Amino acid sequence: MTDPIGRNGILACLLALAGLAMIPLAGSAYLVDVATEILIYALFALSLNVIIGYSGNVSFGHAAYFAIGGYANAILLTTYGWSLALSLTASIVVTMCLSGVVAYFCTRLTDIYFAMLTLAFSMLVWAIVFKWRSVTGGDDGFVGVSVPIIIEHRINFYYFTLLLVTGAVWILWVICHSAFGRTLIAIRENATRAGFIGVNTRLMRWWAFVVAGTFAGLAGAIFAMFHRGMYVESAFWTQSATVLIMTLLGGMFSFFGPAIGAATLFLLERITNEYTEYWPTVLGFTLLTILLFLPDGLAGLAQKLRNFWTRGR
Repeated sequence: MTDPIGRNGILACLLALAGLAMIPLAGSAYLVDVATEILIYALFALSLNVIIGYSGNVSFGHAAYFAIGGYANAILLTTYGWSLALSLTASIVVTMCLSGVVAYFCTRLTDIYFAMLTLAFSMLVWAIVFKWRSVTGGDDGFVGVSVPIIIEHRINFYYFTLLLVTGAVWILWVICHSAFGRTLIAIRENATRAGFIGVNTRLMRWWAFVVAGTFAGLAGAIFAMFHRGMYVESAFWTQSATVLIMTLLGGMFSFFGPAIGAATLFLLERITNEYTEYWPTVLGFTLLTILLFLPDGLAGLAQKLRNFWTRGR
């Protein structure tokens, strides 16, 4: 098979999909809700990794596009009564266009300057959402989002989310494993050399930013429907920090690593909050562990263990 994922990878993906499809059969509403949210954050983290893992930049403001997609979908569905298909499409297009505008300015810079500019734009979005009470609800949030009857039930919404996220992940896979994705990796490894051979590094990074923002907007749009509301905290810098930690925890040099990190961190938060109120402390220790002992994340650790096992045989 010429597919770069390989036979074992395809089998693992099919088994994962089968497992996800059977979650509602467990009969637990709580489990369905947790799985739905993990799917949303997995897509969110995978979108961020286009910027971090592929183009080699660090974004501290990715929550802005998550919030833009969420608020756009919530407002169009509820305030204007648009159909789901039209509202979802418009939300994605709006996020794509706005991320393109932000990318125009951010890609002029690199390293810490790029990161700080993304943070600045994210806080600008947060301020607009916070102050524009007549449209967004301000700090009270935009509540009571209307969703079609067919996906009102949590199980139906779960399968709807699974379908959208699976399709989005497949598109991201194709993008990241295309010539465009390989060019981004070349830029990440050595932007100067890539420029010498004729690659327009700024344009490639601009496209990476737009792709990442677009899929983050889709994740936000699903999030707004799932929670039947959108809240100002979704655009705050802490949301950007959370998805960044998810990406690092899973492994930014693996395509599926951020999704693994999203699931791990989300479950760790749920379990920790069951027994203690010190989740921020646990999060801090988690981040230190990643930086000191798991530079390649959980996916990198799994690969090292696999290589060790293979050599041992």
